[in-house]
Amino acid sequence: MPAVPDPSSPVEAQACWVVSPGHAEIRGETLSPLGEGEVRVRTLHTGVSRGTECLVFRGEVPASEAQRMRAPFQAGEFPGPVKYGYVNVGVVEAGPPELLGREVFCLYPHQTVFQVPASAVLPLPPGVPAARAVLAANLETAINALWDAAPRPGQRFAVVGGGTLGLLVAWLAARLPGSEVQVVDTNPARAGIAAALGAGFALPDVARAGADLVIHTSAQPAGLATALRLAAFEATVLELSWYGNRAVSVPLGEAFHSQRLTLKSSQVGHVATAQRGRWSHRQRLELALSLLTDPVLDQLITDHAPFDELPRVLARLAGSAAPDTLCQRIDYNPPSH
Repeated sequence: MPAVPDPSSPVEAQACWVVSPGHAEIRGETLSPLGEGEVRVRTLHTGVSRGTECLVFRGEVPASEAQRMRAPFQAGEFPGPVKYGYVNVGVVEAGPPELLGREVFCLYPHQTVFQVPASAVLPLPPGVPAARAVLAANLETAINALWDAAPRPGQRFAVVGGGTLGLLVAWLAARLPGSEVQVVDTNPARAGIAAALGAGFALPDVARAGADLVIHTSAQPAGLATALRLAAFEATVLELSWYGNRAVSVPLGEAFHSQRLTLKSSQVGHVATAQRGRWSHRQRLELALSLLTDPVLDQLITDHAPFDELPRVLARLAGSAAPDTLCQRIDYNPPSH
């Protein structure tokens, strides 16, 4: 039988740190002996958030938002050195007997092995492979967005921005009875993926106007302008993009007032108002994990790389050289024990 790791012994780990804007590196650290009520998790996969993590990598987190932007298990401070991330899937190698050997999701940064309270990990549901579970955080954001938007069956949706988050929003919206969903993006390569998820596709110049609900995820001012243009009379435009410290010009002239549009923000840090009295953050994340049984979602994981390449991957994603990348998965060596 394989040896069971000794929880009373310290363990060597490696983690990715943004040491200064535009520069990341792998650093070693020693974990202390496992504490009461904790689990030790050996990482299998992490995921890179193209939006938030690239802002962190570029040093674009506003000072006013530094505390609100902290990840649950972040180490260090913005702009750096900082250990940041919140998409980690691994296997429990020490801790309570009911969790030993279980594959779990945790809101933890990119690190080879880590220790957290047992309450901070969520076992993967049956039928959800570890390699697909890296979509959980983005799907949780998409769920919260639709809770904020309060969509109805039979509505026409426009999702402006065909990245991972936008496509997950489209996938959820397309499951509403009688709904019509159009993904709007400047990259025509998104059309096939949108179709697989049950949605239509259009380039911005030819997108269909008159949407009952428009959800914007492109993080580009031009995308927000498109979202406002596509909205029907008295429709809502839900803004999911986060721009960091960038100033954004919003065209609130033109038809914004005559169409009586509503521009509303949505952010995953708080459970949507209408659900907050009955749903916790953990329950919302459990829901997201439970929905990841559909193999069609594997099409959203377009890139993967080994952990030791993560600093170079972050630099590539934060630049302009990765237009076709959706979800970027980072793969770790499997446990050797």
